[in-house]
Amino acid sequence: MIEKVVIANRGEIALRIQRACRALGIRTVALHSEADREAKYVKLADESVCIGPARASDSYLNIPAVISAAEVTDAQAIHPGYGFLSENADFAERVEQSGFIFIGPKAETIRLMGDKISAIKAMKKAGVPCVPGSDGPVGGDDKEVHRLAAHIGYPVLIKAAAGGGGKGMRVVHTEAALLNALTLTKSEAKAAFGNDTVYMEKYLDNPRHIEFQVLADTHGHAIHLGERDCSMQRRHQKVVEECPAPGLPEKLRHKIGERCAEACRKIGYRGAGTFEFLYQDGEFYFIEMNTRVQVEHPVTEMVTGVDIVRQQLLIAAGERLAYRQKDIVWRGHAIECRINAEDPKNFIPSPGRITAWHPPGGPGIRVDSHVYTNYFVPPYYDSMIGKLIAYGDTREMALARMRIALSEMVVEGIKTNIHLHQDIMNDAAFIRGGVNIHYLQKKLGL
Repeated sequence: MIEKVVIANRGEIALRIQRACRALGIRTVALHSEADREAKYVKLADESVCIGPARASDSYLNIPAVISAAEVTDAQAIHPGYGFLSENADFAERVEQSGFIFIGPKAETIRLMGDKISAIKAMKKAGVPCVPGSDGPVGGDDKEVHRLAAHIGYPVLIKAAAGGGGKGMRVVHTEAALLNALTLTKSEAKAAFGNDTVYMEKYLDNPRHIEFQVLADTHGHAIHLGERDCSMQRRHQKVVEECPAPGLPEKLRHKIGERCAEACRKIGYRGAGTFEFLYQDGEFYFIEMNTRVQVEHPVTEMVTGVDIVRQQLLIAAGERLAYRQKDIVWRGHAIECRINAEDPKNFIPSPGRITAWHPPGGPGIRVDSHVYTNYFVPPYYDSMIGKLIAYGDTREMALARMRIALSEMVVEGIKTNIHLHQDIMNDAAFIRGGVNIHYLQKKLGL
């Protein structure tokens, strides 16, 4: 077993990883910027190392500083969490070249799945259903671009091969707008990702966002833990997630889940990962794979009883998965609300000192958060301050418990999006289940 892990992240996921390590008897090293010196997980860690100033580029994204911290603390492994360096193939490579265990996939796997074009090719080869598209880069020959768009059928979506988080994509409804949209998207992709490669695919106008959680060990064994519905989004950013997806036939869950697990076996995947799909008219279309733990992993843990972060640590230590597919049983329903420090009307971040923090409790309620009364929310990072998860034997029970939990939750001193979540939990369309990815955007008038 690994004896000491460096946690190369911050916020609630740093605390989540720390707890999983402690349960396994693994010592932890909390890395932190100057802005996070007083964080709870820093105080609770066995050791801590300040790796730089507040700005992420000088601390959490500083690869030499992270690796140096692992060296001086004599750690054996580095857990990247999510965000920051978690899907940086160069970082994963540097970690292992320096003699440490990277708690995640191999660098070549991250590169394969990080490029959307190579990822789609790999998934098609593995039998995973994909959105009809160009099957490669587009650009250069205007006539060929027009022919391809006509073959796919308007509207089409032009996307950056290195994109993510809703950046570097543009919907094109007409032939007249195609070439200009292509030029603009390539320019944006170059500026945002340093890579102007783009591809084209069919634009689905009414899809849900459904993703499948997988686990794969280093011995060729892989399983899926079912799906999560993440369709409640604002500007391509998830707001609410739930497991299982409302109304999804069980046979379809097993069919797509097994294809994801088989894809993991074929590409030699290692660790926890998520296959993201658009789902429309009873069909799944692969869009990307996240080669890390997801923000929304707790809803899957609540429904399956599998501790995903614990499994990441065990897999990294070289152990075989203790689960077989037949061992995974889905019981009940779980919903997660992302609690953000932001103005609920204009969504502008609201950093500052939390003067009162009273998280809710009761049956089926879980709060994953690193904050406390008198904690100062720094202005330099993502605005999420916690995740509120409600579990019930049925979706109706989970909804009822979430409404109660939101009504009990007290956060004073800063603005939060709690009222937005209360509105969503009482929304008739959400209560029915199965809203598409555009629903919240339209509801908010954005």
